[in-house]
Amino acid sequence: MNFPSELKYTKDHEWVRLDGEHAVIGITEFAQQELGDIVFVDITTVDEEVPQNEIFGTIEAVKTVSDLFMPVDGTVLSVNEQLDANPELVNKDPYGEGWMVRVKLKNQSDIEELLTADQYQEIVGA
Repeated sequence: MNFPSELKYTKDHEWVRLDGEHAVIGITEFAQQELGDIVFVDITTVDEEVPQNEIFGTIEAVKTVSDLFMPVDGTVLSVNEQLDANPELVNKDPYGEGWMVRVKLKNQSDIEELLTADQYQEIVGA
């Protein structure tokens, strides 16, 4: 299983890639494997400020629907529109083409509170 060291992680299985004052967010390889085949990603929070640990959308797999939790305080700037037609990108490339949202950070320090790749790997037992 892949745990890119340049990313930060949450115990709820989201990842964050810092890009200046913005963050790109998605779900981890572990999470997509647990969910199975992704069939729909529903994110309607564009232009909204979403507090840390609040729901910013949902992801639907063949057998379940799961909430997506915001790992940082921020305003959702954009959603990965490729996921509308190709939600399976989350399964195929969770850390690349399968990203979900780009967020403007409210507090850069939120990133410091997230898990490192090693800490996240310990949590999921991989």
